[in-house]
Amino acid sequence: MEPLSKSLQENLDWLTASFGNTADCYTKKIRIAGVECAVCLLDGLGNLEKTWEMLLKRIGIQPLLGMNGEKLLAYIMEKSDYPTEKTPIRDREDLIFRLTAGMTVILLEGCDKALALGTQVMPYRAIAAPSTEGNVRGSQEAFTELLRVNVSLIRRLIRTTDLCVEYAQLGQRSRTEYALCYNQKLVPKALLNQTRETLQKVRIPFLLDSAYLVPFLRKGPFHLFSGMGNTERPAVAAAKICEGKIVILVNGSPFALVLPTFFAEHFESLDDYSTTALFASVIRLVKYIAFFLAILLPAVYVMAVRFLPEALPYQLLTIIAKGEADTPFPITLEMLLVLVVLEIIREAGLRMPKQLGHSVTLVAAVIIGDTAVKAGIMSVPVITVAAIAAIAMYVIPSLYEQITLLRLGFVLLAGYLGVAGLAAGLFFLAVMICGDAQGYPYTFPIVPWNRSVVRDGVLRRSWRVLARNDYTLGDVEQEDTP
Repeated sequence: MEPLSKSLQENLDWLTASFGNTADCYTKKIRIAGVECAVCLLDGLGNLEKTWEMLLKRIGIQPLLGMNGEKLLAYIMEKSDYPTEKTPIRDREDLIFRLTAGMTVILLEGCDKALALGTQVMPYRAIAAPSTEGNVRGSQEAFTELLRVNVSLIRRLIRTTDLCVEYAQLGQRSRTEYALCYNQKLVPKALLNQTRETLQKVRIPFLLDSAYLVPFLRKGPFHLFSGMGNTERPAVAAAKICEGKIVILVNGSPFALVLPTFFAEHFESLDDYSTTALFASVIRLVKYIAFFLAILLPAVYVMAVRFLPEALPYQLLTIIAKGEADTPFPITLEMLLVLVVLEIIREAGLRMPKQLGHSVTLVAAVIIGDTAVKAGIMSVPVITVAAIAAIAMYVIPSLYEQITLLRLGFVLLAGYLGVAGLAAGLFFLAVMICGDAQGYPYTFPIVPWNRSVVRDGVLRRSWRVLARNDYTLGDVEQEDTP
């Protein structure tokens, strides 16, 4: 770290050379109490009008006897009403950090330290309802892109001294700020230290989203289930922190990273805790059924038609045989074609402008499905099975990527290897699920078996029971890791 120079002009020359000819770097020389100073800020991040409103009160002060840069800095910090930061700027790296954070920096002649004033005026998207995590009851607030706003949303929900927030930067080219949020009394120290050490070793050119950190935090080069989740709800993030987990917020990203996240947590939602325990338990079971339908239904259909037609009811077999007799493709290729077309339609609806996306998706699905059947390219049973699997997939949106890859893999295995291929796929799925989540079993509380399965896992008990038996991450037995 290079320290600041006592020469005001030298500091200004370095600042100009660092930022080049950028138009938003504002610098202006002034005299305060007879000492030559310079005001520096990045226009749009710092409030220029507010800065000058404060400075004009001091510019006209008569020079104080014996005043120099060092004494003026101490006077402003200790005796003035300027909104200065607690510590002065001592090095060039800290100067850049304060400027890019929206602060106004005052450089002083004859002083190797600088003042930082809190004049941030960063524009940001207003807090709105979540777009990916729908719920009927509960909070309707979602994270926004500004890190400090997101931290304040969590702080407003957890009003205790146990909430701890650590700031750091990542990205050699972007120097993006991120925050580690955790409960200092509940978080396992080994998990916290491991996360800190891993993030300190990350080397990435720029950091624009919290998802960029997932490959660095998970173990192994390939693992379908990462053991980390994300949420755009401050209420969910606050709940996870109160369970002893770590939440990572990245400046510019409205999604918080939660670690560790267990497999069973993908089937939970905020609404589960606002409804009756019986209804929430039934809905969770329905989600598990939807998960396996989304993955296995197309593969089981293809396998049954190709290798086990005798296992199908006679009436159903007749309908399938009639539909397949009119189509030119083998059943496996036909199913893959339908699944790929559904993904193309979904992607088109997602990437197009919102005003057109829903209309295009609906029209494309109806027209393509209807014309493909009438033209004899695809059969009605195949389209029906693929549609059911696609709808079931959207019941668990947080596992969309995994379900899509697994579904295509299961269709290929079952279509060409039959029962053996399906069994191999199930074995692979079991291996992937029985993985590691930041040193904890990803399948908790199902494997190893824990009473939390029927307390707040696959099923949910009433709040009377949950309040009596509080759950934290410390209740989970950590795996032995090398």
